[in-house]
Amino acid sequence: QVQLVESGGGLAQAGGSLRLSCVASGLTFSSTATGWFRRAPGKEREFVASISWSGGAANYADFVKGRFTISRNNRVNTVDLQMNNLKPEDTGVYYCAAVRRSVGPPYVFDYFGQGTQVTVSS
Repeated sequence: QVQLVESGGGLAQAGGSLRLSCVASGLTFSSTATGWFRRAPGKEREFVASISWSGGAANYADFVKGRFTISRNNRVNTVDLQMNNLKPEDTGVYYCAAVRRSVGPPYVFDYFGQGTQVTVSS
């Protein structure tokens, strides 16, 4: 059973930073592409960033490029999202995601965590 557990959400001021972390289990993490999505209030879930199984390639949504950085540690099965220069429009629930087949990008994400809330005040 695949489990993705996020942590690190919270409240930040505009211009501030937060770091999200996700611990994965129930899959061969070192060969699995992973990513982050978010759902803003009243909106659909959207892609934020992805990282290849090796960590050698990352992709970002245009609205986070230059501000967010995705990284992973295959020794401890974690994928992180460093969020800098946060904006109020970054507010939402952030979800860790993993694929069943690491073909891409773009990847098809099959597994999602429960999410962690990020709130950015102006």
